Amino acid sequence: MQTKGASEIYANTFDAVVKTFQTNGILGFYRGVSAVIIGSTASSAVYFGTCEFGKSFLSKLEYPALLIPPTAGAMGNIVSSAIMVPKELITQRMQAGAKGRSWEVLLRILEKDGILGLYAGYSATLLRNLPAGVLSYSSFEYLKAAVLRKTKQTNLEPIQSVCCGALAGAISASLTTPLDVVKTRLMTQVHGNKVAAAMYGGVNATVKQILKEEGWIGLTSGLGPRVVHSACFSALGYFAFETARLAILHQYLKHKEKELSKISVAPA
Repeated sequence: MQTKGASEIYANTFDAVVKTFQTNGILGFYRGVSAVIIGSTASSAVYFGTCEFGKSFLSKLEYPALLIPPTAGAMGNIVSSAIMVPKELITQRMQAGAKGRSWEVLLRILEKDGILGLYAGYSATLLRNLPAGVLSYSSFEYLKAAVLRKTKQTNLEPIQSVCCGALAGAISASLTTPLDVVKTRLMTQVHGNKVAAAMYGGVNATVKQILKEEGWIGLTSGLGPRVVHSACFSALGYFAFETARLAILHQYLKHKEKELSKISVAPA
């Protein structure tokens, strides 16, 4: 829905769903899924790892506590974008009509544009990911702190992680959709594409062209699906992360207790 000319093909979100199903069946909703699985595994590991490292590092400095979550979120997004951009590029090319499997699309990009071709729209992605990451991660951390303060618990319950994650994702997506539209236009511009045949010169030129041809409403394309997707994605992501973090922490503490008990028994 965010690609150029999509408004001429789809009347609304429901129409896009129906036409995608009629044309490609249920598999049409999973175009580029292999690129998503591989890319998301790596980028999520780097993202959460960097965010947690940033939080730990900044908390040891004389850094304002209120600014730790957004700064850690920004750090995570800057580092993970190096992996995320090629993944999104391949996925969006496939969803916009590129033929073949993920690896075939990857090879075509490399043949035509080289390694730098995998980073088409990198500045726009970073422009979107930084605010989106800062809003999502900091919203989750602030919501988490508020819930823990109110319930007087040390950790979130699973349902609390899901709710906080969903709300954080919805807030982030609703505020950063215009940036996502610009990023999508830059990533799907290829010669001969049936949807996005026009070429853009960069972020500034893309924004000007969207405003000229579609008005301000063009920058909100796909808002509904994106908010729903981001809410679900963040709910599952933060729930999985919090569950894994607590499970690993629990195992680590159990291991330490065993080591301490062995040390205390040794002299005796």
